[in-house]
Amino acid sequence: MFLSAILKRGEEGKDVRNYLKRIQDGELQGATSALTYDEIFWITKKYRSFERALIASKAFLEMPNLTILPVDADVLWRAHKLSAKYKLHPRDAIHAACALMNNITTIISEDEDFDRVKGLERRSL
Repeated sequence: MFLSAILKRGEEGKDVRNYLKRIQDGELQGATSALTYDEIFWITKKYRSFERALIASKAFLEMPNLTILPVDADVLWRAHKLSAKYKLHPRDAIHAACALMNNITTIISEDEDFDRVKGLERRSL
């Protein structure tokens, strides 16, 4: 979601930005793993610039009403188990583990790999 909001122009980007604004305004609850910081910085730097990556990652850190969930050894072990069970790539497994370990059952993503994870419901925007 965050990367689509940053990188996509047109209606798709606008829809995601509107969704994120609802979180900022407190209409929706939002949470994501700390790994999202790395993804935002890395991909924004790759497709825009280092300076834009700094701006985007700072905006992410300052986003009101967004809970950033820690990634620790317990999360990584759970991610490892999810990777083995569902053949998930590491980043997806970390996001899934963070969600499940924090009793979050809905994930907003276009990535269909999350559909395989028992206990998670993937929703598309």
